[in-house]
Amino acid sequence: MSRLQAEHLYKIFGRRPAEAVTGLKNGTDRDALRAAGTTAAVIDASFSVEPGQIFVVMGLSGSGKSTLLRMLNGLLEPTAGRVLFDGQDLTALSPRELRQVRSTRISMVFQHFALFPHRSVLENAAYGLEVQGVPRAEREQRAAEALELTGLGGWETSWPDELSGGMQQRVGLARALATDADLLLMDESFSALDPLIRRDMQDQLLELQTRLKKTIVFITHDLNEAMRLGDRIAVMRDGEIVQQGSAEDILVTPADDYVASFTQDVDRSRVLTAAAIMAEPETAYGTRTDDGRELRTAEDVMSAAPASVVGSTPVGELFTPCSTSGVAVAVTDGEGKLVGVVPRARLLAALGEPLTPPAAARTTVGQPPASTTTGEAAASA
Repeated sequence: MSRLQAEHLYKIFGRRPAEAVTGLKNGTDRDALRAAGTTAAVIDASFSVEPGQIFVVMGLSGSGKSTLLRMLNGLLEPTAGRVLFDGQDLTALSPRELRQVRSTRISMVFQHFALFPHRSVLENAAYGLEVQGVPRAEREQRAAEALELTGLGGWETSWPDELSGGMQQRVGLARALATDADLLLMDESFSALDPLIRRDMQDQLLELQTRLKKTIVFITHDLNEAMRLGDRIAVMRDGEIVQQGSAEDILVTPADDYVASFTQDVDRSRVLTAAAIMAEPETAYGTRTDDGRELRTAEDVMSAAPASVVGSTPVGELFTPCSTSGVAVAVTDGEGKLVGVVPRARLLAALGEPLTPPAAARTTVGQPPASTTTGEAAASA
């Protein structure tokens, strides 16, 4: 079972929201609704997040991503649709039941830290536990452990204004971790930080995730951040999810020009893997080695290849072997079976324009096939 599911979520601000939902379902244009004084912030949002996964929602300001996030924990009530958390329909809960879920099972990390200036670092980190009614000794112990996890051990008695921006954000993260919530919602949590500090916080989150394996929904407008953090990514535009998939899916097969424009400045060599750009093994048949031997079988390709790599090998590691031989690099599965090849020309092309890799071969080496969903979801920041 998925940890979190959004099913056909709509959020309408303005007059006659139910009628607006019906109109959108029947093809009414979003701009037409706006002209009538109604804003469609989220339109037919559907996606799922698996346990232990970082699901990134990205888009420009006003695309709907923050509104979408706030519907996931009930801070905003959907106009239509459902949010399921471990199978429980959050949209059907009473206000009291929803507050209980938010205080114990879902934590939120905000963009601007949201620390109490009159509370110490330890007291800020323990605040969520205080709301839960956890005894002081226990909550302080758990908060201290969370601060240690986020690299703030020894700062417990400091005040927020004594910390740098990055350190303050670590306190916010520690506060979320101290509650041991099953789901973390992070709303542009690193966007207010300087670039170097932001990179450090991304490293911190990834390091914590390897140990804690939390389920995280992360909102950002930065594609590089999305590519670095996300196990899966949803790209939003004008209240809709125009594409969702892995970082490789979005780089290799952008759904439209809008998505492609986001990816044009990404360092593809750091994101793409051999599995994402490889061609079918048969494309190497008929080529010849430097000594003139023709390759006719998979065994020929394997023996002549300058290197053999697994599908998860970053593209950046293929340049050296591709430059030393005219024979393609061999890509194998976990059992050493040939599942694809990366010729030199395909490697170079992958850095500059979208490619369409063999879906069957990508599945063989454990890469999910491209998933493009148009008109599924959205949110208004």
